[in-house]
Amino acid sequence: MKWSLGKVIDKLTDIVLWLCVCVVLWVAVQVFCFAGFKVPTDSMIPVLQPGDRIVVNKGVQGARLFNVFAALRGEDIAIYRLPGWGKVKRNDVVVFNFPYADGRWDSIRFDVMQYYVKRCIALPGDTIEIRNGYYKVRGYNGTLGDVDMQRCLSHMENPEEMGIYTETYPWNKYLGWNIREFGPLPVPKEGQLVVMDSIAYCLYKPLIAWEQKDRLELHGNTVCLGDSAIKVYRFKKNYYFVAGDQVVNSQDSRYWGMLPEEFIVGKATRIWYSEDKRTGETRWHRVMKAIK
Repeated sequence: MKWSLGKVIDKLTDIVLWLCVCVVLWVAVQVFCFAGFKVPTDSMIPVLQPGDRIVVNKGVQGARLFNVFAALRGEDIAIYRLPGWGKVKRNDVVVFNFPYADGRWDSIRFDVMQYYVKRCIALPGDTIEIRNGYYKVRGYNGTLGDVDMQRCLSHMENPEEMGIYTETYPWNKYLGWNIREFGPLPVPKEGQLVVMDSIAYCLYKPLIAWEQKDRLELHGNTVCLGDSAIKVYRFKKNYYFVAGDQVVNSQDSRYWGMLPEEFIVGKATRIWYSEDKRTGETRWHRVMKAIK
């Protein structure tokens, strides 16, 4: 069968068109539905191990829309979230953009290229505390995080001598919080009203400064936002408290504070592939394993 030039062009056009459709569909799935990430560290052992490649479900919380190019330039951006079919729950494993600059945890910023994976411990409106190394949320009787690892921390006599950093957010010696005795810390919820005293200033300074895009300062017992004294503050955003299962080796909310909701990419649901970083071999027993 002879092919005319016109038929060849038509066939190539069809192939290019279908390739374009496939690319558009792939991009749409990546943006609105699912995304893949590689786990680089051991902060979520044993649930996640270095070399795991995970699927993140964006639809649970709702996919985010923002100016990627402006974010790459480090500019302040507005993040919009599409309606989701659920909500992040306590004990869900989530992937998020790390909300602080390296080595500086006093101001929130969005880094589109820096992702963390941790477990959600407390939701907006919860009050989180750590007692003798164990996570507790007031009014919630279930377990939170990896209880075995929390027990390990609880039984350590001198964690500082093992190289574990014990001081925590909000880095205030007056409060005396540490990784075994922490809180109570009310996690802000959208619309929640707080009385602005010296304690609230200490706990929420980076959050309020980020929401208002203005400086928050304490003068004596008076809290000032910009040039105005404020006695109460109503939060505009939802926040979460997240932590790694490897409680003795995880840079999480115990150290840098609360996670803004719009920084959450989605819920990690499954390991689609896993490779041993030392040998390069596939860990077949972890392939397609559900993340719990």
